[in-house]
Amino acid sequence: MITFPCAKINLGLNIVAKRNDGYHDLETVFYPVPLTDALEVKLMDEQFPSEVACDLKVTGNTLVGDEQQNLVCKAYNLLARDFSMPRIHAHLHKRIPSQAGLGGGSSDAAFMIRLLDERFRLNIGNAEMERYAAQLGADCTFFVTAEPSFATGKGEILEPVDTPQHNLNSYFLAIVKPDVAVSTAEAFKHIVPKRPAKCCRDIVRQPIATWKDELTNDFEQSVFAIYPELANIKRELYAQGALYAQMSGSGSAIFGLFEQRPKEVEHQFKDHFVYITQL
Repeated sequence: MITFPCAKINLGLNIVAKRNDGYHDLETVFYPVPLTDALEVKLMDEQFPSEVACDLKVTGNTLVGDEQQNLVCKAYNLLARDFSMPRIHAHLHKRIPSQAGLGGGSSDAAFMIRLLDERFRLNIGNAEMERYAAQLGADCTFFVTAEPSFATGKGEILEPVDTPQHNLNSYFLAIVKPDVAVSTAEAFKHIVPKRPAKCCRDIVRQPIATWKDELTNDFEQSVFAIYPELANIKRELYAQGALYAQMSGSGSAIFGLFEQRPKEVEHQFKDHFVYITQL
């Protein structure tokens, strides 16, 4: 059985308070995009000599590190504590860039929960799957349904939003990811929490042409100071006609929204990862 974990972009991202547990409260609109990984699960033969119950192979944009620490394996192990499941082979093919602010790892984890629920008829239900997903990462919860959502708390408290889908229909999305990795810890280190003048949930109800002056990502100021090439990408997307451009999440991917397909983006950023699609 195979599934295709999707990426996300953040439409605005504001860090509004420091929590007592060391985390931060935020406000953002998560929006799914059709850039996907591929995740396949197969039963492991009883005779297969494996020391682990979830044997994971990662291909594509391969990740450095112990594959048993991948969120796909952690998702399996989390459910295996509460449900009886057979040993499996899992194949994860990565297309979503890592440390990009696109939610690739979180999506893989949530889609693994969904896949195991369907494959082994666990009958968990979305609410319970979201509870499991929240244990793996703050934004994992969003990917259980992967519907446009206004997120608060650490990113795990979700409310539906219906206006971004209407606003973004037929627009072109361009994502540019240079060979730069921004760690979440580094991004948060320079943040001074504050509430924005207007909530991002309200701004995305407005015409996209108004977003440039009001819809902000609080990470941009400090991250752009460390990695000025990211600010240059954002400026270039505007120069090529983007109605709105922003860094996604706390990572190093910059996205732009265009009325027409941006013909020069791929050429301009030929040395970077570039993804263009019509929404």
